[in-house]
Amino acid sequence: MRALVLVPELKRSPRPRPRPEQTDAPVRAAAPLHSPKDRLSEATGLAEAIDLAVVDSQLIPVAAPRPATLFGSGKVEELKALIAARDVELVIIDHPVSAIQQRNLERAWNAKVLDRTGLILEIFGRRARTREGRLQVELAHLSYQKSRLVRTWTHLERQRGGYGFLGGPGEAQIELDRRMIDERITAIRKELEVVVRTRELHRKGRRRVPYPVVAIVGYTNAGKSTLFNRITGADVFAKQQLFATLDPTMREVRLKSGRRIIVSDTVGFISDLPTTLVAAFRATLEEVIEADLILHVRDIAHEESDNQARDVEAVLSDLGIDTLAADCHLLEVWNKIDLLSPVTREEAVSAAQWVERAPVLVSATTGEGIEALLAAIDARLGHADAIVELLIPAHEGRLVNWLYEEGEVLAREDLATGEVRARVRIASEKRERLSAQARRAGAALDAL
Repeated sequence: MRALVLVPELKRSPRPRPRPEQTDAPVRAAAPLHSPKDRLSEATGLAEAIDLAVVDSQLIPVAAPRPATLFGSGKVEELKALIAARDVELVIIDHPVSAIQQRNLERAWNAKVLDRTGLILEIFGRRARTREGRLQVELAHLSYQKSRLVRTWTHLERQRGGYGFLGGPGEAQIELDRRMIDERITAIRKELEVVVRTRELHRKGRRRVPYPVVAIVGYTNAGKSTLFNRITGADVFAKQQLFATLDPTMREVRLKSGRRIIVSDTVGFISDLPTTLVAAFRATLEEVIEADLILHVRDIAHEESDNQARDVEAVLSDLGIDTLAADCHLLEVWNKIDLLSPVTREEAVSAAQWVERAPVLVSATTGEGIEALLAAIDARLGHADAIVELLIPAHEGRLVNWLYEEGEVLAREDLATGEVRARVRIASEKRERLSAQARRAGAALDAL
């Protein structure tokens, strides 16, 4: 389908956000202002993510949004000529478009109009693979459609005959459509409640093991899935494409210390992420909320990296995660260092030294920095680890093997008597198992 991408540049300052004391509703952090060039590039990338043929893309200055058409009448006519000349079938407007504006623009241009939220929903609809993902996308779609059932289509003005013996004025088509949407939304939410309960059972099962969970988050296209594949050896679909991953994937990884962790790849975030999607994907994003460590992957080679990071932090804040809190379990990963010039790379290394929570610089594509990242994960999760020294009898090779499998052997000395003296780092959750193994083997165990 041939598409035209338009990014409105609003000249008028946005209305101030209400203060927290002025309303009982939670106030979401204002999205940072991305450059017009970056917004245009991102909007084009979103369109291409669902295989649209973008024939043109433009920044459109808007002094004041028109309630009826968003753009001024002159610009609407100018774009009408362009749309006709280029055989455009779909116009994507990277800005919220009301139902009335959508209807009027579609009539004026004789082409389908889709705003940013609608486009992201279309992408999510294409990307979802699991039943859970499809349910969440459908819920977001229905919530979006319900808000637009106001004089959007002429058939909504028709009346249907009433039921029962008394007759009556009947039910308007818009009321029927809204009721059907409400019923479907209720049904989906019930199904998703089952998903939430199932996930909670899985989490309880993991707590009994217990394996720490490390969740990977970040702006879409930051390289999360590539990093996931690099760390876990998995083959999750990874492509230089916005929202390449929707459905969460989890894999077990064994760290150098012997600690086993579960790494979770999640959906990418984006600026102005529709609130309907945040709400719909809450069941999936609960893996992030419950994670023992969050890896915030940043595309450090992107010129808007800082703004993208603030967008991710805003979504995390919506989920109740305070990234500024001293006890926040978050580790930044500055990805794509292979794309930096030597000078820019030195600047990034220098800048990382001044960050309070030191980030780890990696290239998920080349593998550079991955060992340092795994060590950083191990250190963050191992703050309660114990270091012990054992004197193991000569005939207890099984205990020695267990130490190599379940812990990190820091030093080993093979004595002339055949005994083995070992200094080992062991995860706190394995300390009791180590004590039991040592008692069985008759090994002397001393804490250091």
